[in-house]
Amino acid sequence: MGKQSRKGSGGGPLAAAAFTLIEIMISAALMSLILVAAYLCLNAGLVSKKMIEPRADLLQNARVAVALISADLRNACPLSKDYAFLGMQRMIGAVEADNLDFATRNYTPRHAREGDLCDVSYYVEKNEETGRFSLWRRRNPTLAPDPLTGGGKEQIARDVMGVRFEYSDGVDWYDNWGDTKGQEKAANSQKDQPNLTGMPEAVRITLLLDSNPKSQTNSATGERDIEPPVVFKTVARLNLAEISNNDNGSAAAASDDSGAGGSTPDGGSN
Repeated sequence: MGKQSRKGSGGGPLAAAAFTLIEIMISAALMSLILVAAYLCLNAGLVSKKMIEPRADLLQNARVAVALISADLRNACPLSKDYAFLGMQRMIGAVEADNLDFATRNYTPRHAREGDLCDVSYYVEKNEETGRFSLWRRRNPTLAPDPLTGGGKEQIARDVMGVRFEYSDGVDWYDNWGDTKGQEKAANSQKDQPNLTGMPEAVRITLLLDSNPKSQTNSATGERDIEPPVVFKTVARLNLAEISNNDNGSAAAASDDSGAGGSTPDGGSN
């Protein structure tokens, strides 16, 4: 009385709530596919992050370095009375490592006896421990007998594979600019050498950075597998170059006129 009889597979309550073996196998297969797909997506995301992170740092590194160089060059002014602007082509082994020396007004005084005029140098230096190269900036905001020394330095780009500076006089591009000892000017006094004096109208900056600084070392060769570098280029125009060059030209003309005027009385007395 009040009891339900258990029914078999003929459509009773227990039979309706159960799963068949085929349904369980299909469910397990679908779950396996979902888990495999989720793992593949997660793994792809981790690999992409591993590849993007060093390149994102590289892009930021290059952006900051190029911006600093360009800002200094746009406000460049003569370095000293002996040489206004110096750019030297240089190699360290097989790596392009050009030097750049000039003065700039892109500086905010921070200490006593400092002005807004600052001597600046850009150069490449090798780390002897790691064998890698870095780009450095030297700044000296105080008056010094030698404008090519003194001040403090800071690293503005790491994992450098090359730095190249090219200089324009408004017509041609040159690999070097300025002459510290006057030897080239004396040897080529009969030639028109616009890149030996004054300041360039513009400087073309080429920065080569390691595209994957975290690449693994090859076990067979013992050296790191280096991928092709990422190249960054820009051109910075020197806003004060024309004014400076005109002033230098006027001073030179005045000197020539005074020299000619001084020789006139001797010529007239003969």
